Amino acid sequence: MPVRSAWLVNRTDTESGQSRADTRLAPTGTMTPTSGLTSRGGIIPGSPDGKSLMSAFYVFSSTAGMTATVAPGRAVVQGSAAAGAYPVVLTDYTTVVFADGDANNPRTDLVVLRIYDAQYDNTGRTEAVLEIIQGTPAGTPQAPAAPDAALPLATVQIPAGASVGTGGVAWASAVANLRTSTVAVGGILPLYGNTTEAGSYPGQYRDINSQFQRWDGSQWAGYPSQIGGIAPTGQLAAGGYVGQYRDNNGRLERWSGTAWMLAVPSPAFAFNNDGGYCKTTTWSEAVTGTTGPTVTTTFTAPVSGKVLVTVGFQGQPSIEGGWGRMSANIRKDGVLVTGMGADETRSAIDTGRGSQSVSTVFPVTGLVAGAQYTAVSAYSSGATTNNHWFDNRFVRVDPML
Repeated sequence: MPVRSAWLVNRTDTESGQSRADTRLAPTGTMTPTSGLTSRGGIIPGSPDGKSLMSAFYVFSSTAGMTATVAPGRAVVQGSAAAGAYPVVLTDYTTVVFADGDANNPRTDLVVLRIYDAQYDNTGRTEAVLEIIQGTPAGTPQAPAAPDAALPLATVQIPAGASVGTGGVAWASAVANLRTSTVAVGGILPLYGNTTEAGSYPGQYRDINSQFQRWDGSQWAGYPSQIGGIAPTGQLAAGGYVGQYRDNNGRLERWSGTAWMLAVPSPAFAFNNDGGYCKTTTWSEAVTGTTGPTVTTTFTAPVSGKVLVTVGFQGQPSIEGGWGRMSANIRKDGVLVTGMGADETRSAIDTGRGSQSVSTVFPVTGLVAGAQYTAVSAYSSGATTNNHWFDNRFVRVDPML
């Protein structure tokens, strides 16, 4: 079998072990570490035309029957910590033959690339082989576990009664690819069957087709475009670092460390041009004589925690010398925020007998960045005898960055 491993024992033309050709063909150098003495086993990526991520040790068959083919390539098989990692090369397309199916139940066989090393495993063998680990027939068969010092390549479903005479294995649907990739330390790991694997060290990088990621010691942090780049829509559910930006269907958002926030918050605005009356001398969020809603606008506090609130209306008192005020209550989850209620020092005031339009602007500070608030219009009159008219009422909130 054309499976060779470097660093087993010395080899001659008649004895197993390592030859000069083995040394040239097998991968050398320090592979991705998983501890001080062990390396990440896997297939060395690459393909002849460069179009596929990995062609080595691919298990397939183009003809009916019980025989599959394994494609040539290179790999690293990690043995025990004491034994070390074995560089392996398969120099030619090689066939493996599966045993006939059980008469009553299907089974799942496992194809592995395996190292036997008599110095460490007491098997009496010293060689690298392609091996089929036969599963146990059952109504719902399970794949057998891979032995030590072996790389799983594929599982193959063997139907009950399968044989060359009965048509063999349905290769198009029976093979499940189990190969995983590995690279030299410092190399960018191409994702191939390694989705759930943790990183080996902080600063390791991997490519998952549409995203570039770095292992930070506890998780893979993504760089969809590049560090400082804007992630495209749909590419990033959570940010990789505070200050990262993404395009969310046309909205530019910034990762705060816990949530995505508008990078440049927009003003919030609400108005009602159906007039109403107020004659209470305390603050009221409603006016009478109108079917229109209370003027309320919802806004998200910017990173500064500061906004500018503008209120305005067209008003007219019902008595000589009467006046009316309009301000706003700031609420969070429906509850008035302490110190942010309507106040005469933060109000637009209309006085005099004629109709006139007035407005005012005042700052609101101390808001929780990223939290949602509402600004609700509030009104008061100078006297209970003054049925003050409020029309064309509006509230606007602008972020202060």
